[in-house]
Amino acid sequence: MKSKGRRALLVVCAAAWHAGPASAETVEQFYRGRTLTMVISVVGGEGFGINGRIVATHMSRHLPGNPVIIPKYMPGAGHVLAANYLATEAPRDGSTLATIAPNIILHQLLDGRGVRYDIAKFNWLGASEYGNQAVYAWHATGLRRLEDVMTREVLAGGTGAGSFTVLYPALMNSLIGTRFRIVAGYKTTREIDLALQRGEVEVRAGQSFTSLKTYNAEWLRDRKITILAQVGRQRDPDFADVPVLTEYARSEAARRILELFEVQLTVGRPFLAPPDVPPDRLDALRLAFERTMQDEAFLADAAKAGMDATALSAATVTEIVQRVAATPPDLIAAAKRAKGEADTLR
Repeated sequence: MKSKGRRALLVVCAAAWHAGPASAETVEQFYRGRTLTMVISVVGGEGFGINGRIVATHMSRHLPGNPVIIPKYMPGAGHVLAANYLATEAPRDGSTLATIAPNIILHQLLDGRGVRYDIAKFNWLGASEYGNQAVYAWHATGLRRLEDVMTREVLAGGTGAGSFTVLYPALMNSLIGTRFRIVAGYKTTREIDLALQRGEVEVRAGQSFTSLKTYNAEWLRDRKITILAQVGRQRDPDFADVPVLTEYARSEAARRILELFEVQLTVGRPFLAPPDVPPDRLDALRLAFERTMQDEAFLADAAKAGMDATALSAATVTEIVQRVAATPPDLIAAAKRAKGEADTLR
């Protein structure tokens, strides 16, 4: 009996030893010949969709084993549908990644309807594009600094509740002390531009510098506008003499609230993976994303698509999101109150 017992034990040990190497799959072995899914929270023809498809095309070359990455478009519920899928249904083995509009960050904190995800638990890979937005006045108004809007009432054009054209003037009124009177109801930002030129309104907020330099370059060249402030994490190098909104904050609480609303700009077009991805595969995804952002072929395709491929690292995006996710309840409540004026305008 003892002899049989020893033989049985040897058989079990041998089987376990042989099973070891097969189960200790390397990252390259996992990805070789595999098809990955890139969840994209918009339809294919929109900016986020084009951006996601270009990144997917080039990122596959930088992953061990060179897997194919296939886009899976998942629009709906203000990007919450894609975020919920990534958090609750997507495989957590490193075979699924996503690009989801950063609206999901503020939605979780300030609204919460339909949310089944936690931004703090996602694995952030980085961002492929980010940039500041401008608050500018038409040259004929005589406005030269944001402080000028603190001494008299100034008309700001807006397209309705939820838009940056309305949100930022409302926040500035509440947190900085400006005296914007928001004229909402314009159907498009193009209509606001025309209203500026006709003198119907004096200021427009919420246009990215990339868009401004692309579509209104002559306004900058001919000094038709004066940039009063910029919205973003830090000053854009091309507009280094223009303060960011947080520099005007009258208290630490006001600064934190402004940072909260700026997060949709500061993380740009982020890429992420589900929670609980094995660490070695997550490292591979992050490194592949970083190398893609430096890939000359990617940069060429990005330029053709009109992307300003200014990338953020995984560490930077993670730090921003974690800081926002840790916003205290009292500041969340204050942020909701500050946003109140924007919510009332239709």
